[in-house]
Amino acid sequence: MKRLKIVLLLSILSCFSLSMSAQTIVPIQEVETEQSALTIVEETSISEVQESEVPESLNLIESLKKLWEDTGFFKLNWLFVIMITVACVLLYLAIVKQYEPLLLLPIAFGMLLSNMPGAGMFNAELFAEGQIHWDIFIDKAGLLDYIYLGVKLGVYPCLIFVGVGAMTDFGPLIASPKSMMLGAAAQIGIFATYLAAIGLGFLPNEAGSIGIIGGADGPTAIYLTTKLAPDLLGPIAIAAYSYMALVPVIQPPIMRFLTTKDERLIEMKQLRMVSKTEKILFPIIVTIITALALPSATALIGSLMLGNLMKESGVVDRLTKTVQNELMNIVTVFLGISVGATATATNFLTIKTLQILCIGIIAFGVSSASGVLLAKFMNLFLKDKINPLIGSAGVSAVPMAARVSQSVGQESNPHNYLLMHAMAPNVAGVISSAVAAGVLLSFLGG
Repeated sequence: MKRLKIVLLLSILSCFSLSMSAQTIVPIQEVETEQSALTIVEETSISEVQESEVPESLNLIESLKKLWEDTGFFKLNWLFVIMITVACVLLYLAIVKQYEPLLLLPIAFGMLLSNMPGAGMFNAELFAEGQIHWDIFIDKAGLLDYIYLGVKLGVYPCLIFVGVGAMTDFGPLIASPKSMMLGAAAQIGIFATYLAAIGLGFLPNEAGSIGIIGGADGPTAIYLTTKLAPDLLGPIAIAAYSYMALVPVIQPPIMRFLTTKDERLIEMKQLRMVSKTEKILFPIIVTIITALALPSATALIGSLMLGNLMKESGVVDRLTKTVQNELMNIVTVFLGISVGATATATNFLTIKTLQILCIGIIAFGVSSASGVLLAKFMNLFLKDKINPLIGSAGVSAVPMAARVSQSVGQESNPHNYLLMHAMAPNVAGVISSAVAAGVLLSFLGG
């Protein structure tokens, strides 16, 4: 019995000790679990704080860096500096010297806008190889790219011609048809310059665009260049309008050199009165003949004659006033800005640009001289002599060239009034330069 009691007592003690040990082990595990959880929470909170603080400072630095890299100052290089300087010089000539300000000012400002680095106002790659790349146009086009479409598609020059026609009086030409020969002679400079440009290594299409500078007709030069050599549009347009502005400087020395004092003293008879019917029929007949003989010139000649018919018919006064003023002004702004936009550094800062500027002034001089020389030649056969000074007005810088003929003539004879006589070859030059552009387009496949 004693042994049994001892065994029972030991069993009870062992069970009690096991229960006590179990009670002491569980709290320790719970404490360890709570401590590990607390550690994880603390580490997570610390990492969250670090992640929320450090990247914010890094993002700020990266944002400022990106902002600086997006500025034009970061992308500015010496090519942009030169082009911006050229644009400012042209603005000075337009505003202070008043050289053809109506077109030179928007051209210069268009050049300024397109040469702002990073602005993306004009993207030459959209018009590479003379084509409009419509597949990437919407994604990459800037403001000036959309405006330039009017030049590329030949819309602006034709609209300008409508306005010019509405402001032109072809009466002197109708009264003196022989003046058409003087206007045609002045285009000799175009074809002579074409041959000279070929000799200097220009491609035929480029030479044709350069030669048209000799016609002193800005819209025609722009129209032809967009068809034949769009990469040269900037320098050719700037050369054409710059030399038009310099007519009073370039032409008088040529006129004095090629004429004698006796020739400058020639007084011409007053032109006959031209009837309204003649003035109405003239644009219709010229359009029909030109379109049939030279279809490639129809766009320019047709636009010119449409504007003139509006004026002379007298039945659409409201339309006539619109194309003379509002339409002409709006298109002039768009034309100037978009032409200036093409004068980017890659297109403008080349040897070709310098050659174009030099050849252009020669073309203009040859055109002026050709008209004077033809007038002298015609006097060998005419009973009523022509004052050779009006031959220089055969270039189509209307009416500036005619005024120069008048002023040079009055230097020798203050009582000699040549203005209306000079207007005849002057307006003939407008028609002749458009025809010359059509001939070049026909031969060069524009």
